[in-house]
Amino acid sequence: MAERTIAVEVAYALAHKQKIISLTVPEGTSMLEAAKLSRIAEHFPELDLDASAMGVFGKTVPKPAERILAQGERVEIYRPLIADPKEVRKQRAAKAKAVKDEQGEQE
Repeated sequence: MAERTIAVEVAYALAHKQKIISLTVPEGTSMLEAAKLSRIAEHFPELDLDASAMGVFGKTVPKPAERILAQGERVEIYRPLIADPKEVRKQRAAKAKAVKDEQGEQE
């Protein structure tokens, strides 16, 4: 009896380069296994799949080695954040407040 397979995608993106690889994997393949089978790391030498955060269609999966893929799912490999989003929002709010205060003083 032939082994059953499913079609999945593996995606990774940098600011200047993106790659989505479609592949067929055996049923029961984990996210991490699919990422390795896609050979996407050959396109991004700095990419460490074992240490990378991953998700499926925008939802982070805490243990990619344990999450089994279903037909048609896309594994997304996430880059580390450069800045904390909360800190960036705080800075943006402080800047907007300073501009508003400055405009209020000029009136």
